[in-house]
Amino acid sequence: MLSTLSTATRPHPVRENQRIRSRRSGREADDRRVATDEVGETSFLHADVLPDVLASTVGYAVTEPEERLHRGVPSPWLTFILSLDEPIAWSEDEEALGTPAERRDAVLVAPLHTRASFIRMPQRQAGIQMAVHPLLARRLFGASAAELAEPGTSGIDVLGPRAEALRQRLVETPDWAERFSVLDTFLRDRVGSAPTSAAVRPELTEAWRWLQRSGGNLPLERLARHVALSPRHLSTLFQRELGTSPKRAARLIRFDRACRRVTAAVRHGGPLDLAGVAAGCGYYDQSHLDRDFRDHLGTSPTEWLAEERRNVQAGGHRNGEA
Repeated sequence: MLSTLSTATRPHPVRENQRIRSRRSGREADDRRVATDEVGETSFLHADVLPDVLASTVGYAVTEPEERLHRGVPSPWLTFILSLDEPIAWSEDEEALGTPAERRDAVLVAPLHTRASFIRMPQRQAGIQMAVHPLLARRLFGASAAELAEPGTSGIDVLGPRAEALRQRLVETPDWAERFSVLDTFLRDRVGSAPTSAAVRPELTEAWRWLQRSGGNLPLERLARHVALSPRHLSTLFQRELGTSPKRAARLIRFDRACRRVTAAVRHGGPLDLAGVAAGCGYYDQSHLDRDFRDHLGTSPTEWLAEERRNVQAGGHRNGEA
């Protein structure tokens, strides 16, 4: 179930390997290895939890020298966070941070967003962040991705008091393997009890699959023709279920693909070839990539990496990667 724990201060050999056994549906799962490195201030632990619904699940524990601003990166996944410390202070408006207008959520469920959100990062924080497939929102949350975009909607509003009980149990559980096991059980119960009405139209599922497969580089007319719908009808389905248009979703998928390539280069210590990233992800040129970053994040790729390099090197910013 678990993969690796990374730290952000400096490279360090793995000190310990633990053998983990977990139980799923009454059967003993295969042994998995957990690599643990105790040195560092920033750590991310990636787990394989309900992979049909969650594109990624990441436990994190971060200690900062001082409070700082963090940009929540737009992606083609819904964001689900359970804080194991204080509530997350965030806003879609950077100017609202530190004022009564900022949001504070210990259980955070966020819809698809095409602009950066802003998080006030305390000196110490820990939690579990999940990337949820947007077309499976009804099965997990009991609401569509579009409905999650209603102003003022909190994770407790969506999941009810059981979500806070889950969070409290996770806080009281000191072992990451056990935390992920508790989370897995909770999520499987939610999905397993979802009504049949939680399914979405197969044309929409296929259109989303094709968009993902193309990296967001598929014209609306061709996409609509593939699923035997008119462009207008397909756009209506996207807006009703996802809260966004096919064209905007395609841009988000392409941007996410570019982010992955940028962060992978940094994480692996290779050269950062932004022109190559642009060409490989379907942008006209590097300036087109730069404009897309500014549109989604409010900053350029190089400026964003200057802010987030430590987290990237530690194994963060792998939203949607198992």
